[in-house]
Amino acid sequence: MGRDSYKLVANNKKAYHDYFIDDTYEAGISLSGTEVKSVRMGKCSIKEAFVKIDRGEVFVHGMHISPYEKGNIFNKDPLRVRKLLMHGYEINRLYGKIQQKGFTLVPLRVYFKGSLVKVEVGLARGKKLYDKRQDIAKKDQRREAEKEFKIRNLG
Repeated sequence: MGRDSYKLVANNKKAYHDYFIDDTYEAGISLSGTEVKSVRMGKCSIKEAFVKIDRGEVFVHGMHISPYEKGNIFNKDPLRVRKLLMHGYEINRLYGKIQQKGFTLVPLRVYFKGSLVKVEVGLARGKKLYDKRQDIAKKDQRREAEKEFKIRNLG
């Protein structure tokens, strides 16, 4: 198993529905041993999670990692705030961007890169209701076109 092998653990589809993702960054995450074992078993959720920058450090709030069954006293709080590991220049760039109106940071994916747990963080702008309606209309049009194409080729 090489360093560039990916194993997706959690995906935040809701983020793509609620936000325009302008840029993505890869960050490591500081976890305890039992948390890593739990993530390895796929017991991780980032649906309600968000990312904040506090005093030059990046933290993910609301990320749920279920307690490891065999972990007993070493288990940590499932919803504790976890530190993301990023380069200083990346943090500074992100901090500058989120100071602008309408920008926020959202976790998009949690995955293993080799043996390391990584979090993909997206620089996002909130969508308005009419933007969501446009996306749904485009998706419906594409589905309809694929359906017609399939019927035309089968008949």
